[in-house]
Amino acid sequence: MLKRTSCLLLTGSALLLGLSTAQAAEYEWKFQASETSGEPSFKIKQEWANKVTEMTNGRVEIEILPINAIVGPTETLTAVSSGILQGHMTDPSYFSGQDPAFGMLGNLVGAWQNPYDFLEYMKYGGGEALYNELANPYGTQLISAATFPLESVPSTVPIETLEDFEGLKIRAPQGMVYNIFERIGASPVNLPGSEVYTGLEKGVIDAADSTVLSNNDSMGLHAFAPYPLYPGFHSMPMIAVSMNKEIWDGLPSELQTTLEVAFDGMAYDLIARLKAQDIETLQKLKEDPDVHPYDLPAEERKKFRQAAEKEWAEWADENEMTQKIYESATDFLRSRNLL
Repeated sequence: MLKRTSCLLLTGSALLLGLSTAQAAEYEWKFQASETSGEPSFKIKQEWANKVTEMTNGRVEIEILPINAIVGPTETLTAVSSGILQGHMTDPSYFSGQDPAFGMLGNLVGAWQNPYDFLEYMKYGGGEALYNELANPYGTQLISAATFPLESVPSTVPIETLEDFEGLKIRAPQGMVYNIFERIGASPVNLPGSEVYTGLEKGVIDAADSTVLSNNDSMGLHAFAPYPLYPGFHSMPMIAVSMNKEIWDGLPSELQTTLEVAFDGMAYDLIARLKAQDIETLQKLKEDPDVHPYDLPAEERKKFRQAAEKEWAEWADENEMTQKIYESATDFLRSRNLL
């Protein structure tokens, strides 16, 4: 009887060991995002990381980390290339200091009035190929391009015309968006997204180029900036879902395809869900007597677009890659009667 019991225990242990081994992930990666952990978009990215685990039957596990978790937002490109991180989900404009082409392709400010036009350009208009031509020498590979709905501008003062930007201290990341705010008379301040809340609270800035309306509201920005511009008119940054190129090149083709399909799905999910949240947030803010959302008139939007187009042309002269991006993006916009 003792011998039989021992055999059963050994068999059970072997089965448990086998089950544990089967459940162990073959690939475990850390991807750093550009949002804080409390933002709705960050939680959506976490959900999609979990879906990747399901879609690969547990072979791939991705831990999504918030902004500044491992390195600063301008350092993730180097961190992914060196293997400190295995991937990132971030705005390439953060890397404009390494090559202005990252800023141009990452956020062609004022170009896209609809996020789906941008996704079409990246997937079918040559944008993804251009991005990898730019990013591959830095040791990273683009899996998928995503974006948000057009961003809001939380402001401590009313902004009803472009003239109201004159002298306004507005948070903006380095790159094209920074330059265009300068072009229309603002005084941009280069702060990471994680410092927007304290910047508005302490009066370091008057307004901010800072993600979508629902994200801003979830961070409590409208307590200090009760004049949000919505819907957005200026910035719709790319989210480059990228990973270490050496790791990517070593993956089986079926896993590469699964990752591409999953994160392409995430791109559309982000837009739809954040748009729904923005609409719900807008209604709530309209009912709040202390908050005053404002929609910039069409003639003012046109003035901003004209200023933006001048900035695109100047950036095109920076180097060979910025010229390629300028020609590719403007050709696409013209082909869709968007320019």
